[in-house]
Amino acid sequence: MTHSIVFLDRDSLAVPVPVFGFPHRYTEYPATSAEQLVERAANADILITNKVPVTAAQLDELPGLKLIAVAATGVNHIDLEACRTRGVAVCNVRHYGDDTVAEHAFMLMIALRRNLPAYQRDVAAGVWQNAGQFCHFGAPIRDLAGATLGIVGGGGIGQALAKRAEAFGMTVWQAERKGAASVRPGYVAFDTVLEQADVISLHCPLTDETRGMIGAAELVRMKSGAILINTARGGLVDEEALIAALKYGQLGGAGFDVLSVEPPRDGNPLLKARVPHLIVTPHVAWASGEAMGRLAQQVVDNIGAFIAGREANRLV
Repeated sequence: MTHSIVFLDRDSLAVPVPVFGFPHRYTEYPATSAEQLVERAANADILITNKVPVTAAQLDELPGLKLIAVAATGVNHIDLEACRTRGVAVCNVRHYGDDTVAEHAFMLMIALRRNLPAYQRDVAAGVWQNAGQFCHFGAPIRDLAGATLGIVGGGGIGQALAKRAEAFGMTVWQAERKGAASVRPGYVAFDTVLEQADVISLHCPLTDETRGMIGAAELVRMKSGAILINTARGGLVDEEALIAALKYGQLGGAGFDVLSVEPPRDGNPLLKARVPHLIVTPHVAWASGEAMGRLAQQVVDNIGAFIAGREANRLV
């Protein structure tokens, strides 16, 4: 049997796709809109999507579809229940980016603890040239050693970040789920992490329970001068409240690789803010060449396993 594979948003993966080891027809599109999806997928039994949503209504028009291979870990853009009831399998990729996302989060953390953006700004403005001595004392510089890192999300990325932080002499707390009735062994209550950690780094999925988990009330309760890192999902944090917390001096800094709407075609509060203790990167924490190569291979392996009748990273 020859399988028809359609990659809906090929431009989301900037590395070659490995060869499939079974008879197939392969079609790829740079990007696909909601209006284009059904037409492009009409003859496919396998879809590859990174961020293109797949809804129940679209599935109803694709009776031949057998598998959705998500070229990412997050699957909140796929109607999993609709797939389950229609017999469409769904798989995702896992742990391909544990190290690279942890490195990116760590980069943001150390840059903000040492106020690198502020010093870059001062040097560019000529402040150092006019200093009265050999150095320029500007924004406060703080070490990671001896500081406490609170990690929200206990998956592979959070664990990889914990190893890096411990190597730099940080105390690492794994946060319990927000609102949990009890605290599991090895975890620290969410409220304690919120109030006492010097750095909080988010590494949890975006769900109905986690959406908006850091809002104005939580930001006010954070330790004065603390740093907030988010390389997970933009919807976890109230962006307007974050900017207010930065401008009024409650937070010592924020490093975000994700926004609530991506790409931010209509703007975003974090992009409008002109504060030196905010770093925004364009959702590239996952995008090292090594990580993308692992991702591409895992997508191909997942599809190959499905064709062979084996389960690999199946969600449905």
